[in-house]
This record gives sequence, structure tokens and C-alpha cells, in this order.
Amino acid sequence: MTPIRTLITAALVAALPLGALAANHEDDDDDGFGMAGILSAKNKEDLPPITLSAGVPISEADWVLESGTYYEFEIEADGSQELALVGPEFFRAIWIDEIVIEGLEIRPLGLDSVEFDEAGTMEIGFLAIKPGVYYMKIPGSSGETQRLNIEIK
Repeated sequence: MTPIRTLITAALVAALPLGALAANHEDDDDDGFGMAGILSAKNKEDLPPITLSAGVPISEADWVLESGTYYEFEIEADGSQELALVGPEFFRAIWIDEIVIEGLEIRPLGLDSVEFDEAGTMEIGFLAIKPGVYYMKIPGSSGETQRLNIEIK
């Protein structure tokens, strides 16, 4: 280190409060999230599954989400019909951490829709980001039971 850098470093260290030098690492998670921050298990909620089946409502109730919370949900298809689920505005209001299909993890940059040609289960983990009112629905359907309304607060 050059003499001038040594002098500047010493001056900066001397100007710091003593508490800043002896930071207590237990205080690092005062936000309650822990070491992983907002991806911590303390910030995670499971949502009810979405069902893709001919003539069956896709969800029992609408979702009310909180921005900054990590959520996981499953989409369960019974294979009774080839069905898709669209929600481009919703998918752009969240950050998708991963999609898991039969143990295979996918980390997409974005998503517009998903489709099931046969029976199966897909799990999606995401962080709610942009407040607003959104939906996911079976494309081409007009019934309220084929649509899931989602609000991010």
C-alpha cells in the first residue's frame, strides 16, 4: 500500500464509530429473513394448488399476495384434457425462482403460459414484486371457475 493510501485508510478507520468496527453479526438479520434474505424460509408461503381438469374449477379461492414474499404453488393436471394456463401480466409482475417438473428444475427468465398434454404436476416458486390485480386462466374459456384472480399488495 502506498503511503498516501495508508494515511487515507487510517483516517477513515479513525472516523468510524467503534460500534461499526465491532459489528454484531446476529444483528444482520434484523429484518427477520435470515442469511438468505428474502429467499429465506421465514419469508416463504405455500399457496393452494391449481387444478387443470375438464370441467373442474382451477382454484377454490382467489389469491391475495404480498409484494416481497416468496410463494410456491403446484399446478396439478389429471390428463382428462390438454389444458394450458395463461397469465402474461401476472408472470411479468413476479420473479420466477424455479419451475420444478418431475425433479427437473428450470430457472426461466420469463414465462407467458404453461401447458399440460398429459397428467402431471408442476411446482412454481416465485417472489411477488409488482403490486396490482392480475389473473391466470385457461385460454379460450370465459367461465369464472376457469380463472384465478390474483392481487399483489
